This record gives sequence, structure tokens and C-alpha cells, in this order.
Amino acid sequence: MLTKINHIGVAVSSIEEALPFYRDALGMTFSGTEEVASQLVKVAFLAIGESKIELLEPTSPESPVAKFLEKSGPGVHHVAYGVADIEAAIASLTAAGTRMIDAVPRSGAHGARIAFIHPKSSGGVLTELCESPE
Repeated sequence: MLTKINHIGVAVSSIEEALPFYRDALGMTFSGTEEVASQLVKVAFLAIGESKIELLEPTSPESPVAKFLEKSGPGVHHVAYGVADIEAAIASLTAAGTRMIDAVPRSGAHGARIAFIHPKSSGGVLTELCESPE
């Protein structure tokens, strides 16, 4: 079902402040930012091999990322796995008793279709399924 680790989401208070570490100190390739209005976040994309790091900055105090930052501070927010068929992945997980946050895929960054698995079903780790548009 899973094809690769698509990205790791890292919650930050400020992309502008966090970006130099990932881009300059670690040498990751920065490919730009995008606002995902439906998620109330601004996302910066950094490539490392076939995977990405996504820096997540809340654009509203109501953002789930803003709430995460209030509770936990900056750090790893979620792990996203690539899937070829997100509907089939959701159906398979649901049939196996996995609790989903998203029973229906929603739009994510880069035109991807995404769905989150509830951390209570994944050992406390917020887990994202990500079907890329290509």
C-alpha cells in the first residue's frame, strides 16, 4: 500500500527563521513555499533524496499547527507516506479497524490528495497518506 516516505512535517513558528538551518546548514534543496488555505498553514518545501521536509507555519491561531505549537512547541508534526491510490488505502485501513481523521481525501500542498490517520491508531504519531498528482 505504501510507496515511500513522502515527507516529514515539521511545525515551526516562523519559516523565515527556521529555513536557514535546513537550507544552509544541512544543505537541503529549497524549492519554495505555498499557502494551503484549507489547512491554515504556509509550507516550505525542502528536498532530501526522494523525500521532503515540509516546514509548517500556521497562518491563523485556529490552525491545527498553531494548536500543536502551543501544546508541544516546534518539532516533528507528522510523517507522510506516499500511496498510489488513496481511496483504496483509506478503505483498507478502515476495514482493518484504523481510526481515520479523514475518511475522504482532501486537498494538500502541490495538488496532492491527502488523508490523516488518527494518532490513537498509529502509536501516537500523526500519520498522513499522500497521493501525488503525477
